Amino acid sequence: MNQYLKKTILLGLVYFTTSTALQSQSKRLQKKSPEKVREFFVYSLVKIGDPVLVALSNNELKQLMPVEKSPGAWDQRTHVTYLEAFGRLLSGMAPWLELGPDETPEGKLRAKYIDLAQKSIHNATDPNAPDFMNFVVDKQPLVDAAFFAQALLRAPKQLWEPLDTITKQNVIKALKSSRKIEPYHSNWLLFAGMIEAAIIKFDKEEDKDRLNYALEQHKKWYLGDGTYGDGPDFHWDYYNSFVIHPMQLDILNVLNEKNSNYKADYDTELNRARRYAAVQERLISPEGTYPPIGRSLAYRFGAFQLLSQIALWKELPKEIVPAQVRSALYFMIHNQLNAKDTFDKKGWLQIGFYGHQPNIGEGYISTGSLYLCSEAFLVLGLPATDSFWSDPYQPWTQKKIWSGQEIPIDHASK
Repeated sequence: MNQYLKKTILLGLVYFTTSTALQSQSKRLQKKSPEKVREFFVYSLVKIGDPVLVALSNNELKQLMPVEKSPGAWDQRTHVTYLEAFGRLLSGMAPWLELGPDETPEGKLRAKYIDLAQKSIHNATDPNAPDFMNFVVDKQPLVDAAFFAQALLRAPKQLWEPLDTITKQNVIKALKSSRKIEPYHSNWLLFAGMIEAAIIKFDKEEDKDRLNYALEQHKKWYLGDGTYGDGPDFHWDYYNSFVIHPMQLDILNVLNEKNSNYKADYDTELNRARRYAAVQERLISPEGTYPPIGRSLAYRFGAFQLLSQIALWKELPKEIVPAQVRSALYFMIHNQLNAKDTFDKKGWLQIGFYGHQPNIGEGYISTGSLYLCSEAFLVLGLPATDSFWSDPYQPWTQKKIWSGQEIPIDHASK
């Protein structure tokens, strides 16, 4: 038997074994009650976020957080990685925190993390604190100042209103300081726009040029069928979900609240986002996997932020029932989160897509970058009584079609 044939047979056996294991796991997970699924989501979000918020609330994030870099890292990344971890984590966690505390076990857990988040906001923006974040050096802080701003917009009752006056002043000063950073002519324009949206919401004297330019350019970059170019070019990656749709939705939501002249733009973007969410739901395989396409795969299931956000907003297309999105996200997150060495021994995320795979990180990836995965948990902003969580298990589109069931005919959006 030649070497090529031996290798082909070996690869086939590996694929068969992996596929069989995922199918077996799929059957086990399918039996989980809706209540247990929500418990898994909460447990997983807390497991991801606890090391960051506990350390930062004690002004020890820079001391305790390891800084793993990909082999091709551009620099040490220590001047940007802490704001990455904080801003990205909080952006994904915000809708859950916004539910507020109550007397249930989950409500008491939320109370704990609301308190940690408020203390972390204070320390991250206090110029005299050991964990004061970098909002101005290099270009990267513009990105994560925007995720931080997005978190405030997603949870104003818990992450903004209770803050003392000095902390609020420090937050606005930190956000405005990032204006010295000029964004690249790409999805980065939305980072500048997001910061200005938060300033409109919580302060005054927004930079209208930075805000409007981001929105106008993305109108030009729309390619059709729910998809935008990343700048004037099309990229096969998940940036329509990492950044482009969610940030446009949140920016336009703020503007529409302030001025009804933005209603048409908001409605147009929401329609496009709904189509992209429908495509995302169809990307999830029967085993809860999805194509590893494009850059920033180390953000893991954060690639499905947009699907989670559309479910949170109750804007899913009529052919998609909420329970099938819950089931699909659950299987997918369970697969990746439970892969060996996703976390180090102290609970910090490690670079990888499925487990620990340092080579999958681009030059801009370090430990803090990885916390964008928390964006998949936006659906936790729906209360436990919502049908998203209470309805019984439903198979998602690929699960249905590959088991011989009927599914609706897919179609492009106009």
